[in-house]
Amino acid sequence: MGNGAKAQQKRERNAAKAGGTAKSQIKTNQAALNIICNICKQTFLLTTRPPALEEHAQNKHSKTAAECFPTAAK
Repeated sequence: MGNGAKAQQKRERNAAKAGGTAKSQIKTNQAALNIICNICKQTFLLTTRPPALEEHAQNKHSKTAAECFPTAAK
């Protein structure tokens, strides 16, 4: 038995242990898009840091983060 056959057997064992195929995170990511720019309606993840929001507001709209994201916690 060559190394290729051993590797394939290991892949099959690991797949059986793991429960098959990988799960998609699309629904989870969509649920985490809680911060919305009031001007352009672009969505941001809830975990987006304030400097990134400030950068968006300055670069895209020449406004402050408070004007674009009034509901975002500081």
